Amino acid sequence: MSREAKRFEGQVAVVTGAADGIGRHVAERLAGEGAKVVLLDRDDERLEVSATGIPGASSQVVDICDDTAVCAAFDAIMAGHGRIDIVVNCAGIVGPNARRVTEVEVAEFDDVYAVNLRGSFLVTKYALRHMEGRNYGRILLFASIAGKEGNAGMVAYSATKAGVIGLAKSAGKDFAETGITVNAIAPAVIRTGMVEALDQWQVDYMTGKIPMKRCGTLDEVTALACWIVSPEASFTTGAVFDLSGGRATY
Repeated sequence: MSREAKRFEGQVAVVTGAADGIGRHVAERLAGEGAKVVLLDRDDERLEVSATGIPGASSQVVDICDDTAVCAAFDAIMAGHGRIDIVVNCAGIVGPNARRVTEVEVAEFDDVYAVNLRGSFLVTKYALRHMEGRNYGRILLFASIAGKEGNAGMVAYSATKAGVIGLAKSAGKDFAETGITVNAIAPAVIRTGMVEALDQWQVDYMTGKIPMKRCGTLDEVTALACWIVSPEASFTTGAVFDLSGGRATY
């Protein structure tokens, strides 16, 4: 077996939003490369299916919007495994799409904020509390190209993903003198169930802005994510990695 295939051996990895999509694929690859994976999601039925399909994986039903629940989940993981080496926060929602800002209700905006930005903050906060005692850890947040450029018709998603970018940059600097890194990926359109649920106008709008004229694949996202959280990525923190088929301009 190659060195790369075992690069996470002995490490404990926590993946949120792991019931499906990017989260599940990242969890599968981490486990395949030796990590003991803990899957978190609020969808209990799909989470159980995902955990059953990943050798050695365990799971907890957690709503990452809930401060008490996230704190308790990380405490339980630490108690059960004695360490947390990797956290990949894939949980997120799109919310209202193909609608102007004037057509978005405050409650809808707040729902997207709660998952995308508040949830990212809580996951980062409690992961860092358990990592700082060992001065080692890798935290990866999922932003979006929408957080850099803004997507028409997706004001809540764009605004909260911009917040995730700021969170990664700030938290990365807070812990830059330790062995802990905090980074983010800003993908363009990746074909997942979340994207399939969007209004077709919205999908066409986003895909049309990609110079490669195609969506990204789950394998492409997973490959980048697993390098960022590997021991090899030791001199990068507070960074945002584009995965946009050429769309990103900064």
